[in-house]
Amino acid sequence: MNWAQLLSNKRLGQEDSHHRHSDDRSEFQRDFDRLIFSAPFRRLQNKTQVFPLPGSVFVHNRLTHSIEVSSVGRSLASEIAHKLLQLHPELTNTHLSEIGSIVSAACLAHDLGNPPFGHSGEKAIGTYFSERGGLKLKEHLTSEEWNDITHFEGNANAFRLLTHQFKGRRPGGFVLTYSTLASIVKYPFESTAAGKKQKFGFFNSDKNDYLKIAEELGLKKISAEGKPIKYARHPLVYLVEAADDICYEIMDLEDAHKLKLVTTQKAHELLLGFFDENRQNTIKETFSFVTDINEQIVYLRSCVIGCLVKECVQVFIDNEKQILEGTFQGSLISHISERPLKAYKSCEDFSLTNIYKSKDVVDIELAGFKVISTLIELMIEAVTNPEKAYSKLLINRVSSQYEIDSPTLYGKILAVLDYISGMTDVFALDLYRKINGNSLPIV
Repeated sequence: MNWAQLLSNKRLGQEDSHHRHSDDRSEFQRDFDRLIFSAPFRRLQNKTQVFPLPGSVFVHNRLTHSIEVSSVGRSLASEIAHKLLQLHPELTNTHLSEIGSIVSAACLAHDLGNPPFGHSGEKAIGTYFSERGGLKLKEHLTSEEWNDITHFEGNANAFRLLTHQFKGRRPGGFVLTYSTLASIVKYPFESTAAGKKQKFGFFNSDKNDYLKIAEELGLKKISAEGKPIKYARHPLVYLVEAADDICYEIMDLEDAHKLKLVTTQKAHELLLGFFDENRQNTIKETFSFVTDINEQIVYLRSCVIGCLVKECVQVFIDNEKQILEGTFQGSLISHISERPLKAYKSCEDFSLTNIYKSKDVVDIELAGFKVISTLIELMIEAVTNPEKAYSKLLINRVSSQYEIDSPTLYGKILAVLDYISGMTDVFALDLYRKINGNSLPIV
């Protein structure tokens, strides 16, 4: 793969158009602005990141998380662009200097496909088909279609949301640039190649769009002929992934401290672990005048993010050749130097045991699983039996942009998944209550 081809400002759905703009924004900056002002992006403010949506203490939701990931991603990519242009001055006239804008836009979009209630929402969708009522539909779908829905993946759904032509919308979905779209596909292969991790990058319905992008950008195909389609990642995917890894691990720890799930002493211990003794002493000196406990954690968190950004930049530069060849293995974080890697893993282990399995988090997952399972069961029943009176009532609740009346069963199922995954937590819970007769509209 080569940078000149990998960085294209051609837009999906607008390949033959040549628009003139009255301002000086680059096409990648336009991607960022289109996403910021979009309804799916705004809806992230009412989607759970990890903890229950805010009460008296404000913690991260999907919107604030995505904005922070975008900020870190821009920093990572801008520093890498600077270093790569020093190493490869022949790339000066390419779009390499703009990868900060590409990555920041891709970071904004990386969670757009996630359903309500975080990972429990994904599990509820997949297991409805693999373990529950949806099993009866298996014989009516191809193996590719069945893999799509039983391994439902938020990342693949984000690609669909950004590229699919929903009713009443223009071809190409958001009409983003090829490079921005390729940068969000963390698992660039179809669902039949998902493997043990059950991760994939695009639904069968959107495969042709991804193939068009891959061919245009010169992405390396790594699957053998006749095998399920699998490509090497676009290099900028590693930066989007690293920004996400940095933010969710460190910011979740800060949120847990605010919610008193982790003591100040433990938070200090975990975050100071990223630094050698001299740097630790310098940070502790700052605490002599930054005496507010929460502000100390904020300062520590900013130091750690700076450390991880620097480390990931170096890993990318050191492994540029392997990344372009499609042979680089693992994430950038997994290759950072020993001290910060050990500290990062300590944060991961602590979070897994003490944060992600805490009562409040598990309660949200349980409730979310029930809400999404119920909604998907009722909606699938409605679209497969649209002549029934109750089905007609449910279908009338669905926006006309979703292809509930698709001529194929697969199309109907995807329309239901489009509808449910686009809901906010609050909307899904409200609809669940109304369907169960637990609340009625106020007249």
